[in-house]
Amino acid sequence: MVEITKTRVGFLGLGIMGEAMARNLLKSGLFASVTVWNRTLAKCGALVSEGAQCAETPAAVVESCDVTFAMLADPDAALAAVFGENGVLSAIVPGKGYVDMSTVDEATSAKIGEAITAKGGKFVEGPVSGSKKPAIDGQLIIMGGGDKDLYDLVQPAFDVMGKKSFYLGATGAAARMKLVVNMIMGAMMGAFCEGMALADKAGLEQSALLEILSLGAMANPMFALKGPAIMNRSYPPAFPLKHQQKDLRLALALGDSLNQSLPVAAAANEAYKNAKAKGHGDEDFAAVYEATQK
Repeated sequence: MVEITKTRVGFLGLGIMGEAMARNLLKSGLFASVTVWNRTLAKCGALVSEGAQCAETPAAVVESCDVTFAMLADPDAALAAVFGENGVLSAIVPGKGYVDMSTVDEATSAKIGEAITAKGGKFVEGPVSGSKKPAIDGQLIIMGGGDKDLYDLVQPAFDVMGKKSFYLGATGAAARMKLVVNMIMGAMMGAFCEGMALADKAGLEQSALLEILSLGAMANPMFALKGPAIMNRSYPPAFPLKHQQKDLRLALALGDSLNQSLPVAAAANEAYKNAKAKGHGDEDFAAVYEATQK
């Protein structure tokens, strides 16, 4: 592979996270070119106006790039981009690199990695911790697994998109770590929302609860950021609730496969399912608060 600073990079998936990540690659000026694709091609327009190129299929991106990154919604979308018609796999040849930053289960990551490497390509899984604002600011936390040479090669790209990256081992390790991280986050948010609901029902000021929490051992950026949204019952999506529920579902499946009991995560998952059934799936995951309301 060529040096990363001379590399032509591609990016698949321009959702809330992907567009911001691709923009940071483009703005860095480190790469020979940045080519983007989204299932709805119109979403490529903003980045094209800023200097990116647009391709009509995932295969076309891979063909024109040395390394292609992907940030897709879920395992089904990740698999479709690779194995579907005009997908990534059809354009992989020796020397090509594919970095899937989507949050998927280990089996999905392994299936993609095995297919890429069978055709002579190199594969890294690189799921991230962080939502819209960290993606915009290039402050994501990146968990890497898979081909160490490719991981090292794309480190400058990871540095543009994130504040720190971790190499965790063979393919599957990063997928597992991401599910653990998001399981904890989802359970924390569920408990936080129940506390906010109980405070309100008990005649207490939610703003007072937020300040008390901010001054003690439970202080954290998530509570500080999401608390006002919960108070206003307004949830502009930074991390959609439907994706948090998907991650809890995948984490519970991982626990089942390892015979690890996860009762708190299981209860949290039911709350997210409840909120999703009420129509809040596309809102921010803080909308799990609505599961506490009749």
